[in-house]
Amino acid sequence: MSFSIAPLLIHSEAMPEGARLALRDALSRPEDERPALLASVAKILYREAELDCGDALELVGLSSANSPCGCY
Repeated sequence: MSFSIAPLLIHSEAMPEGARLALRDALSRPEDERPALLASVAKILYREAELDCGDALELVGLSSANSPCGCY
């Protein structure tokens, strides 16, 4: 996993509430469980915040090269 501003996003009112809740859950899980959960957060950001998929993945600390799945 790369650098992530995900812990800051939990407190951002600009983030959809579902993404904040899913992100809080993902960050509370063991590190080996996080990539799939963070990919789910990226999907929420892609759909609800209308972010580019690559940007959504990077915001949560994933890259499109190492993400378990895309945003679609």
